[in-house]
Amino acid sequence: MINRKLENVVKSRLGTGKAVIVIGPRQVGKTTLLKRISGNFSDKALFINCDEPDMRSLLFEKTSSELKALIGNHKLVIIDEAQRVKNIGLSLKLIIDQLKSVQLIVSGSSALELANEINEPLTGRKWEFIMYPVSMEELIDHTSFIEQNRLLATRLVYGMYPDVINNPGSEKEILKNLTDSYLYKDLFSFKDVRKPEVIEKILQALSLQVGSEVSYNEIADLVRSDPQTVTKYIDLLEKTMVVYRLPSFSRNLRNELKKSRKIYFYDNGVRNAIIANFQPLELRKDAGALWENFILTERLKYTTYASIWSNRFFWRTKQQQEIDYIEERDGKLYTFEFKWGAVKKERAPLTFTKAYPESEHQVISPQNYQHFIS
Repeated sequence: MINRKLENVVKSRLGTGKAVIVIGPRQVGKTTLLKRISGNFSDKALFINCDEPDMRSLLFEKTSSELKALIGNHKLVIIDEAQRVKNIGLSLKLIIDQLKSVQLIVSGSSALELANEINEPLTGRKWEFIMYPVSMEELIDHTSFIEQNRLLATRLVYGMYPDVINNPGSEKEILKNLTDSYLYKDLFSFKDVRKPEVIEKILQALSLQVGSEVSYNEIADLVRSDPQTVTKYIDLLEKTMVVYRLPSFSRNLRNELKKSRKIYFYDNGVRNAIIANFQPLELRKDAGALWENFILTERLKYTTYASIWSNRFFWRTKQQQEIDYIEERDGKLYTFEFKWGAVKKERAPLTFTKAYPESEHQVISPQNYQHFIS
């Protein structure tokens, strides 16, 4: 079994008097992780799966006495898919405040729904963590860099979901089921989604614009909707952990793009499933975009799990000079170009280095990426 980076992080927060919240997309391994942690408590752990209607009813609008009776002598209570319980935040607050000897771990697949329910009741009472699909670093630790590097082209096409990795040969079927049964189903269940066909078209448009600047006005024209609806749906896609935004960087120069953004997917396989394209990498015209999406997301996983705090940007001028990725850490700028093909020694654009002379630049390619993601 692949060891997940988050396991030790979660364990380190147990016994601190606060709930542990684990948020991540469906099927990334949250339930498996929580069951592994509960194994350390033998028969003193209570696992409640809120996908089951009868389990949800155990937590809905209960008094502290009813919750005490439910929990009994258990020392660990794990509530999986907690966002499915209405007003779950109040029940969690009662458990934390009234049952001091109980450690509470809560998972959710929707950052939006769970945040709405728990943010106010659990202020100052929680540790919150994000769980992503499997990281390249986790796979390298499980086997070796040499072995995983041989599979790099496969990962760029099929992504990093646990089920995909564990079932070679069935990747297409798994990803189709993942997008149809979970991604779209969960998205369409939101009361704010009144035009499901529009959100599907937006996802397809975003899939084809990975690595490029995204204009909400252009997407609105493309999907025959309005910019306000597009903005609302992309915000929803972000909060349900399908995509994430990379804003533009601007400080010193008048010709820097100031309000632009790129949008990336948390998983290459999901992106390719949305556009139904699983062609081998050597036959694709979007290999560069797939590399950029993959390596940027792997960097996000690595820095999140390693608690490396940074601001993240891309940079472009009106004259089309650009830098793929910028990290701002402790007041210093680190710039990166992502190259899939042959790499010659490259420098950051002169305009940028003159404006930000203390910045450091690297090209990240399949020949040198290990240090960037592990």
